[in-house]
Amino acid sequence: MERESDQQPQHADRPSKLWTGGERPYDPEDLVMATGADPTPERVEKARKMIEREGPSVIERYLP
Repeated sequence: MERESDQQPQHADRPSKLWTGGERPYDPEDLVMATGADPTPERVEKARKMIEREGPSVIERYLP
C-alpha cells in the first residue's frame, strides 16, 4: 500500500520541456561563463569563433 508521503511531489511551476542550452540563442559571453571563466575580450572572441565553427550546440559540452 502506497502512503501519501511516498508519492513524488508535483511541481506546478516546473516547465514541461527542459532546455539544454543549444536550442536557444546565447552570446559568446554566455559560453565563456559556462566554462567557468571570466569574460575577457580575448575569451569572448575565442568563444565567438567556436560558435561560428562548431555551431550553437558547442555550449552543451560545458553545461551540466
